[in-house]
Amino acid sequence: MFGRFALLLLFLLVPAAAAWVGLGVGAALPAAVLGALTWLAWDWARFARLMAWLRAPDLGSPPRLGTPWGELADRFQRLLRGRDTKLAESESRLDAFLSALQASPNGVTLLDARGHIEWCNRTAAAHFGLDLRRDHFQMIGSLVRDPNFAAYFASHDYGHEVIVSGREGSTFAPQRLSVQLHPYGEGRLLLLSRDVTAVSQAEAMRRDFVANVSHEIRTPLTVLSGFIETLQSIELDAPERERYLALMAAQAERMQTLVNDLLTLSRLEGSPMPGFSEWVDLAGLMRQCEDEARGLAATLAPRGEGGHELQFDEAPPLQLAGTAAELRSAFSNLVANALRYTPPSGRVEVGWRSAADGRLEFFVADTGPGIAPEHIPRLTERFYRVDQSRSRESGGTGLGLAIVKHVIQRHGGELRIASTLGKGSRFSLLFPSNRVRDLPEPA
Repeated sequence: MFGRFALLLLFLLVPAAAAWVGLGVGAALPAAVLGALTWLAWDWARFARLMAWLRAPDLGSPPRLGTPWGELADRFQRLLRGRDTKLAESESRLDAFLSALQASPNGVTLLDARGHIEWCNRTAAAHFGLDLRRDHFQMIGSLVRDPNFAAYFASHDYGHEVIVSGREGSTFAPQRLSVQLHPYGEGRLLLLSRDVTAVSQAEAMRRDFVANVSHEIRTPLTVLSGFIETLQSIELDAPERERYLALMAAQAERMQTLVNDLLTLSRLEGSPMPGFSEWVDLAGLMRQCEDEARGLAATLAPRGEGGHELQFDEAPPLQLAGTAAELRSAFSNLVANALRYTPPSGRVEVGWRSAADGRLEFFVADTGPGIAPEHIPRLTERFYRVDQSRSRESGGTGLGLAIVKHVIQRHGGELRIASTLGKGSRFSLLFPSNRVRDLPEPA
C-alpha cells in the first residue's frame, strides 16, 4: 500500500511542480487534479485487466500489473492452482472409487430418491440387463420386473435381502440373484446384487442328497423290518424261510453297497490328490475290470437267453500314475452302468485311444436306450437318475458317476459323455499326458 500511495503522490506532485515553475501558482492545482485523474485512469486500466483475467484465468501467464493488483493476481493464481489441484485429486479419488466398484464381483446400482438409475457397474448391468447410456435416469422398477423385487421395492422395508431371477442362465439352470436396497444420503438408495446361483444349487443338492440318502436307506430297512416281523409271527416251512432270508440278504447288500459308495465319495473328497509315486499297469487293471464285468453280465442275463455282447479291447502297454483302487472303481462303475442300462441283447465295448497331444482315453460305449441332452449335464450329481424306477430295478445307488467324476478330476483328467436317444451312449475318461508312460523294460 505504501508504494501505491507514493505513486499517487508522484502523479500529483510532478505535474503540479512543473505547472508552478512554468505557469505560476494558479496552474499548480489544475495540474495536480489532472495528474490524479491520470493516475486513476491508469489504476482502473490495471484493475480492468485483472478482472478480465479472473473471468477466464490462464494460470500459466497471469497479467503483470505491479502493486497492488499484480500481488492480487499472484494470490488469485495460487488460490486457483490450489483449487485445481484439489479438484484433480478429488476427481482422481472418484475415478479410483468408481474403478473399484467396477471391479467388484457384486452389482452396484445408485438410485435417486424416486428410484431413477444414476449409475451402475458392469456386474449390475449384466445382472439386470441394463445399459447405462440407454437406461440412465430410468425407473429401476420399470426395468427389473421380477414380482419379488417389485413387492420389495414398494414395501420400503429394506432390512432384508430378496431373491430374484437374473438375466443370465438358461431354462435348465436359471440365474438367482440376491438383492438388497440400502438408503443413504438425502433419500437415495444403493442397490447391491450378487449371484447366488451356485449357493442355491449347492443348497438344493444338499437337500436332495439328504432326502435321497434317507429314501435309499428307508426302502431296504422297511423291507427288512417286514420280513423280520413275518418270520417272528408266522411259522414258515424251510423253503419259504430260505426265500425270505435270501430277500433280506439282498436288501442288506443293497444298503451295504450304498454305505460303501458314500464312504468312497467321502474319502475321495477328503484325501490329497494322487502323486506320481505309484504307477498302475493297464493290462492288469483291465483284466480285473473284465472279470467283474463278465460276472455281472452273467447275473443280468435272463435264464435261457443270451447275454450281452461284451468286447474288451487289448490294453496298451502303458502305465498310469495314480491310485489303483480309485482307477479300478471308476472303470468298473462305467462298465457296470453300461451293462445295467443296456438290454441283454445289446453290445458293450470297452477300449483305449491315444490322442495326438499325448493324452490317453479310456472309453465305454453301449447300444442302450441313450440319454436325452437335458439330462447329460446333471448325470454326475449324486443320486440323480434319468429314470427312477429303471435305476432301482438295475440295482444302482445313483452314486457311480459321482465317484467317476471325482476320481478323474483327482487324476487331472476329464469325463466326457456323448449320447443319442435310441442309439446308445459313450462315456470316456481322458488322462493327461504327464500321467501316462510306457511300461518299463524288464530287469
